[in-house]
Amino acid sequence: MKEKIGPVIRDDLFERLGLPNATEYRARVDLAFLIVEECNRRGLKQKEAAEVLGISQPDYSKLANARIDGFSQERLEKLLNRLDLHVRIQVGPRPPSTGSAGVAVELVEGF
Repeated sequence: MKEKIGPVIRDDLFERLGLPNATEYRARVDLAFLIVEECNRRGLKQKEAAEVLGISQPDYSKLANARIDGFSQERLEKLLNRLDLHVRIQVGPRPPSTGSAGVAVELVEGF
């Protein structure tokens, strides 16, 4: 399924692969990406990032390589909080451009 994001159309690989709960999986991957991006923005090495997050370096390496098995959405949200990033969950009607309701992650500059 293709999801329109602004002028860009994103073809969601997870849905095309027929993964069960593809939108939830995409949300966890996106959360992990934001964690790694923030650590990179701060110039943290893997060991330093792991210490800030309170996880092992091998677990951080898994996140950095988008291997999210063992990372629930709740756990990823807590890791974002440890980076002093606020996570806000909003609920609303399904966008008309999507085939089914799901979960989406969006980075915002402020609330």
